[in-house]
Amino acid sequence: MNTITAAITAVGGYVPDFVLSNKVLETMVDTNDEWITTRTGIKERRILKDADKGTSYLAIKAAQDLIAKANIDPLEIDMVIMATATPDMMVAATGVHVATEIGATNAFAYDLQAACSSFLYGMSTAAAYVQSGRYKKVLLIGADKMSSIVDYTDRSTCIIFGDGAGAVLFEPNYEGLGLQDEYLRSDGVGRDFLKIPAGGSLIPASEETIKNRQHNIMQDGKTVFKYAVTNMADASELILQRNNLTKEEVSWLVPHQANRRIIDATAGRLDLDESKVLVNIERYGNTTSGTLPLVLADFEHKFKKGDNVIFAAFGGGFTWGSIYLKWAYDKK
Repeated sequence: MNTITAAITAVGGYVPDFVLSNKVLETMVDTNDEWITTRTGIKERRILKDADKGTSYLAIKAAQDLIAKANIDPLEIDMVIMATATPDMMVAATGVHVATEIGATNAFAYDLQAACSSFLYGMSTAAAYVQSGRYKKVLLIGADKMSSIVDYTDRSTCIIFGDGAGAVLFEPNYEGLGLQDEYLRSDGVGRDFLKIPAGGSLIPASEETIKNRQHNIMQDGKTVFKYAVTNMADASELILQRNNLTKEEVSWLVPHQANRRIIDATAGRLDLDESKVLVNIERYGNTTSGTLPLVLADFEHKFKKGDNVIFAAFGGGFTWGSIYLKWAYDKK
């Protein structure tokens, strides 16, 4: 085949050492392990405690893990896409710093922000660059230091989020493997239901915004849950229908790890056996842009060449979608 498809050829991941368990959260806010586990499926999450380290640190670690495992020369990387909702700082793109620090000095880099759908959208972008024939090695990193924007007095959000990062390498494939189809959507109706109100151009930082905790993530949990369940499931079901895939032909579902009940609802809509649904939310919580690649890093040993893998995500804005990818290699 002469047609170029874009395939994932390597993965890497990183989570910080510090574990914030439900038991510890019980001492911080009015909640308990049973309540958190029943409603979210989360038992613990990892937190980057170092005050002088940001999202870039997580991203660098994940990228270095990929580079070491795949034994690739960073100088061969053509571009770096940094999917994140928590950049190190405004204006100076975090991905640029990450690319330099990992030695990818021949690459150009930039950030991509679509909340929890950032990595999913990044997959589409990375694949398009490769399929164009213009670039050979595109490194896509999903990373977030969610602890930097969480209010640990707000029990509705602090129980959900954790810190972590994952990375994948997209390269040309001539066997028809890699990204097959995508269904990506967005709807501005979600602007007020999941957000950080202050810190942008609309409400710049001030003494008042800090006092009012407007720089922390806020969400209307019930509304977000309703939209997430419906749209993740709808997008995934549509991808199967459009590609004439039966539930038997689906090898794995890689869902965004926001809430176990959302994951179960998406799998239920597709009528997939539980053994095909990859879940690590109990250990990491919602790492936002890091969830999808961390699932790949944790379960890489399960994937076989030719496996049909369905990705699904939902994020603030609202943003959501599903991607169908054929896995391109067996882990050595």
